[in-house]
Order: sequence, then structure tokens, then C-alpha cells
Amino acid sequence: MPTFLSDAVRLAYLDEANAATRAPPVLLIHGFASNIEMNWVATSWVRDLAGAGYRVVAIDNRGHGGSEKLYVPEAYSREIMAEDARRLLDHLGIRQAHVIGYSMGARIAATLALAHPDRVARLVLGGLGHNMVRAMAGTGPIAQALLAPSIDDVVNPTARTFRAFAEQTHSDLKALAVCVRQIRDPVAREEIARLSCPTLVAVGTNDVIAGPAHILADLIPGAETFEIVGRDHMKAVGDRSFKGAVFEFFER
Repeated sequence: MPTFLSDAVRLAYLDEANAATRAPPVLLIHGFASNIEMNWVATSWVRDLAGAGYRVVAIDNRGHGGSEKLYVPEAYSREIMAEDARRLLDHLGIRQAHVIGYSMGARIAATLALAHPDRVARLVLGGLGHNMVRAMAGTGPIAQALLAPSIDDVVNPTARTFRAFAEQTHSDLKALAVCVRQIRDPVAREEIARLSCPTLVAVGTNDVIAGPAHILADLIPGAETFEIVGRDHMKAVGDRSFKGAVFEFFER
């Protein structure tokens, strides 16, 4: 994939520019321990959006995928990662985009829309509901699981799931351990209430990580919700009904 510099940090990205028949383009921001390939290519999001005529842009978040790995906590605030996304839009000369963020990517996408409301046309927050605005415990065990000598040493079931996924995506475990301690800080309720773009919150009905979609949507003026029926946190992202809801939301 091509790369660009975001405040001296080299980040990888995807740009399916030849499909640009609709405006605005769509920016995709993946979840924790994932990457463009796992979150958006393997689930056919890139293919389906491009097939519908959208220019598709996606970023490998810092510490993930083909992007530079950093090992200091201050490198991974949601504000800094949102600026990475904004700088990618600047790098590609894109004034405004629809934005889809999943899980950690939803937190980054919301922060982008709050900091630069003129750059986000419509916003999709996938895989993150109430826990966007609620202080989350458990980052310590996840970080410890990522740094454990072997997954066999991890006994916490949730932490073990994250370790297994990080290994599946061939991630830098040390970089992710630093990232997870920073990126899960909540967005203040009064802050999320300032979102001004049309917003869709979509969460799987079996997702025990995200928190209820309707609690988050109730805080955002005019926000809509979509339940991804029968899907957990890992399976919801590629669900056909989720895609259908997003396409309908964009086409309105």
C-alpha cells in the first residue's frame, strides 16, 4: 500500500480512486488490532463500496497494519489518531467524506467529526455504543495479555480473545499494548452531543463489548440506530444487513 507522513509518522493507506463516480468519497477507519485488509477488504466493504461507485479510502491506524509502530503512550490518543485521518484526507485532496469507523475506529471517527465537522458528510459508528461515553475497565489485562510470552499464559477470556485476534492479524503486540491503554478513554457525553452531522450507530445484538447503540444515539442530535441481528463484535462488521443499512443511510 502507499504511505504518507502524518506529523512525521509514516502511515499506510488504501485509495480506490478509480471508482470515483459519487461524492463524497468514503473513509474507512478500522478497529483495534485490525487493519485495512482484515477490517475492510476481507469483509468486502472495499469491493462493495467501489462497486456502488464510491471512491474508497482507508487508513492503517498508527501502530497497526503497514503503518509505523510507536511505543510511547502519548502517541495514541484518540485526538492524535483522528488528526491522522484528517491528514490523509488532506494528502489526497479530499474536502469532505462519509466516514465509517468500527470499534476503536468509531471512537476515532467521532473525534474527527467533532474536531473537523466540515470534513465529515455522514458518520457511521459501528461496533461501539454506550461504551463510547463510558469509562472502560479491563485495558490492563488486555495489555498484559498482549505482552505475555505466549497466549497459553493468558487466562482472562476477554483478554485472550484480543491476544488471539492480534496474532491472527500479525500485529506488533508491544505497540498494541501501549495503544490499548490510551485509546479507550471515553468521549464526554457533552462532547458527543456536539456532533452535528447525520449519524448512524450500529451494534450487533450479541456484542458484549460495544454497549447498547440506543444509549449513544440518544446523546447525538438526530442520530439513528441499527441492530445487527445475531452478530457479536467480531462478526458484525461484515454483516450484509449492516452494509445495507449503511448504503441506505448514504443514499438518502
